[in-house]
Amino acid sequence: MQSNDSQKLRAGSQFPDLQVQMRDGEMQSLGKPENGHDWKLVVVYRGKHCPICTKYLNQLETVKTSFADAGVDIIAVSADSKQQLETHLEELNINFPIAYGLTVEQMNKLGLYISDPRSEKETDHPFAEPGVFVINAKGDIHIIDISNAPFARPELESLASGLSYIRGNDYPIRGTH
Repeated sequence: MQSNDSQKLRAGSQFPDLQVQMRDGEMQSLGKPENGHDWKLVVVYRGKHCPICTKYLNQLETVKTSFADAGVDIIAVSADSKQQLETHLEELNINFPIAYGLTVEQMNKLGLYISDPRSEKETDHPFAEPGVFVINAKGDIHIIDISNAPFARPELESLASGLSYIRGNDYPIRGTH
């Protein structure tokens, strides 16, 4: 597992401008809110080889309305190929944007932990360990959670509830020092 600590993003810093590949072939800016929302939730997941990721993405679908009610748009992304994503979609019951082809360079810009596959059965490329980023209307990282393990990531209902609360009370970014 690799990590580049010198590039770790911090709460309050600007989210990097990264373009990701969507299923329809279009490129999209990873951190830019859409669909009438002014904040963005970016979920980086390990890939189709990860059953915990499949469960997490399906859970995200069940709480996406809570994020939308808080003005937060959603996107998920992994380093998987388009073929791997298409196969994974057979196990996913989601209706939010999902991107593929996250590069090692992009993973490093996001300060993510990067793992190599343990076998060909797992996958055929380096992949990012989980990361969750909430980007505010100014393009700043309001919340960041980077993990080095698939089973350690924010609980989605609590995250949605917390975002609704801080958005309703205009809370500043915490932990910037």
